[in-house]
Amino acid sequence: MLTWLSANLSTLLISLVLFAVVISIVRYLIRQKKQGKHTCGCSGGCAGCSGGCHCGR
Repeated sequence: MLTWLSANLSTLLISLVLFAVVISIVRYLIRQKKQGKHTCGCSGGCAGCSGGCHCGR
């Protein structure tokens, strides 16, 4: 087991870092949605957005 860990340590560390980045992005997006902010970048609301029909508002 220890041999396997030492052989794959770099892969495991990179995977953990990428997993942490993805989790932090998801948490950020959830927090933005709870605060009522637009995730598509439209500051004036969904009426002027090109994807306005898909906006959750």
